[in-house]
Amino acid sequence: MNLKDTYINFFIERNHKFIPSAPVIPENDASVLFNTAGMQPLVPYLMGQPHPEGTRLCDVQKCVRTNDLDEIGDTTHHTFFEMLGNWSLGDYFKEESITWSYELLTKYLNIPKERLAVTIYAGSDDIPYDKESYEIWRNLGIEDSRIAALDDNFWIAGDAGLCGPDTEIFYWRANEEVPTKFDPEDERWVEIWNNVFMQYNKDTNGNITELPHKNVDTGMGVERVTAVLEGKLDNYESSIWSPIISKIEELSNLKYEDDNKRPMRIIADHMRAITIISGDDAKIYPSNKDQGYILRRLIRRVIRYAKRLNIDINSDFDIKLANLIIDSYKKYYPELERNRDHIIEVLTIEKKKFGRTLEKGLREFDKLVRNGASKIDGTQAFHLYDTYGFPIELTIEECSERNLEVDVEGFKKKFQEHQEKSRAGSTQKFKGGLAGNSEIETKYHTATHLLNAALKVVINKDTHQRGSNITSERMRFDFNCDHKLTPEEKTAVEDLVNKWIKDDLKVVKEEMSKEDAVKSGAECMFIEKYPDLVTVYSIGDVSKELCGGPHVEHTNVLGHFKIKKEEASSAGVRRIKAILED
Repeated sequence: MNLKDTYINFFIERNHKFIPSAPVIPENDASVLFNTAGMQPLVPYLMGQPHPEGTRLCDVQKCVRTNDLDEIGDTTHHTFFEMLGNWSLGDYFKEESITWSYELLTKYLNIPKERLAVTIYAGSDDIPYDKESYEIWRNLGIEDSRIAALDDNFWIAGDAGLCGPDTEIFYWRANEEVPTKFDPEDERWVEIWNNVFMQYNKDTNGNITELPHKNVDTGMGVERVTAVLEGKLDNYESSIWSPIISKIEELSNLKYEDDNKRPMRIIADHMRAITIISGDDAKIYPSNKDQGYILRRLIRRVIRYAKRLNIDINSDFDIKLANLIIDSYKKYYPELERNRDHIIEVLTIEKKKFGRTLEKGLREFDKLVRNGASKIDGTQAFHLYDTYGFPIELTIEECSERNLEVDVEGFKKKFQEHQEKSRAGSTQKFKGGLAGNSEIETKYHTATHLLNAALKVVINKDTHQRGSNITSERMRFDFNCDHKLTPEEKTAVEDLVNKWIKDDLKVVKEEMSKEDAVKSGAECMFIEKYPDLVTVYSIGDVSKELCGGPHVEHTNVLGHFKIKKEEASSAGVRRIKAILED
């Protein structure tokens, strides 16, 4: 039985529209590197924007989480995972949601109700106990002893916004007899499904009001539930992972047992994540920043652990694993097939680059250990990084497995000193995107505001600045955009900026609190970096931004604006290089 097919077909039969997974690289959102939850791409629709497919939706969403990479290698953690979800956007609510969850679990997935337990919201001073969910579960036959009311069964993203109680469904994942009473603290009870009922809104002052249109947001992790259904205590022994593990056994001529388990899990997990990330239509390449850095780190860990299993890292072992994963997942994620060549290119380039680094770094590391070191100090760790390209993460892992200490803080200090020397030696010292405060640079800085405003008109109102850099010769401006600008779009942007320059708009500077600035509609990049008192620059009625300045007083002094180049900067981010001509 395929869990994904069963789940999706179940909800399609109940008038849900199946929507494809959003890209794992968020579109038009540079605040996060990856989509980390099923609900993340649907936030605009949960907030009230109509969805083109209607009010009942279901999906399987690609998710990547990198905050616990060090945990990968145990039986349950995964970098890439799939989240099943069904959604009601102001349509059905608790009765249907809970009933369908119970029906799917017990009648379609054949889970005995005796192995199930649930939690509900216990209530607070502002929000009542979720009696409605309790009564629905009781009517379905769940005993009182298997229902626990908890204070933390409440969902809200951040400090304000949409919120509401949730009910979580647990499965007894153990060989021991199922206890009569449900104890949420007993780790043998494993959460398999979460139904969130968004029925309230909490404003910034803490006031809570009931929503006229309530939403349902559910999530079920494919990997965990598959292992549960197949009676596996190790996720990597489930049918999801067994083909990948078997291929690693074949490539290494070793069995999935004892000390081989952890490196095999890491290779399996990371190869799946690498394939999904590099198979995204954003076409990420390994680099030293953002998604590219994560991709590079994953590939390099695969190479290191492959070497530990005596796999020939100069062979095409990684390509074989990637092709296996593409073929397994392309039914739900067709982008993997169309980006197959890119995936292989990414692996080939990075493996070639890192293979030499790894060999040299490991030899140097072994030399330090042979010389009797009980600790790798900051200077030695930085030498491994700076001279041999050996990442600090690998140094930490190598030391951990040999019971050696690493002076991580010492490494950070050396790394910081290195950065400061590099900056001091640079001919350009950047402050807020400026290389200096000359007259021409001040003009370019004002022009970036006009360009930002023009992109909102020509491309999309949700287009925002993602970074800038200015010298006396040109301006460089990064912005979120999911496509290469057409010649017509570039011309329209140029024409609009030049119109505003010709209109001789007045540039007005105001100081106000950050809170008032945001309320006034002023745009800002990275709001958290600004102090409580901020400067807001308005250019006529076309632009209003928080900014450190400086700016010209009238736009007609800027000259003629011309785009010289438009190119990709990173996933979902484009870059414009432009000049001001006399």
